[in-house]
Amino acid sequence: MNLANKLTIFRIFLVPVFMIFLLNKIPYSVSIAAGIFIIAAITDSLDGYVARKRNEVTNFGKFMDPLADKLLVSSALISLVQMGKISAWIVVIIIAREFTISILRAVAAAEGIVIAASWWGKAKTITQIIAIIAILLNNFPFRYINFPFDMIMMWISVLLTVISGVHYIIINKHVFKG
Repeated sequence: MNLANKLTIFRIFLVPVFMIFLLNKIPYSVSIAAGIFIIAAITDSLDGYVARKRNEVTNFGKFMDPLADKLLVSSALISLVQMGKISAWIVVIIIAREFTISILRAVAAAEGIVIAASWWGKAKTITQIIAIIAILLNNFPFRYINFPFDMIMMWISVLLTVISGVHYIIINKHVFKG
């Protein structure tokens, strides 16, 4: 097993650890959870970089890396709803887009077509991660100047989620014409 795949598996392992800290009411548990989330988010960038740099892109990585990302982000968003930090409709939009694009990719893959990540998809992921971190950290340090950075980033991530989803569907509509 190569290093990139080990990083992906490590990220999947971090998801339940993240959840344990996030949903427990022990001192500093949410801060620890935020740190774990940040480490997991860094491994997301790192595993792809390592795989490309070492020319070790594998089918396992192509499948598991996006799955690990979806597990991490979805678990964080669902937990934030449970904690009363964000509205459920936001999470429904984000997860619906993820299901839709995953299905699109699966249908394309069955036809031998690879749907590469677009700039919109990457921007969506980055803004989601920033928004989640800001919410986990209770909008630190922006809360001190009464600036809702966390919610602004969440709104931007929702907007980019919709735009990227529509973009993927439009540029890959030929996949559904069979």
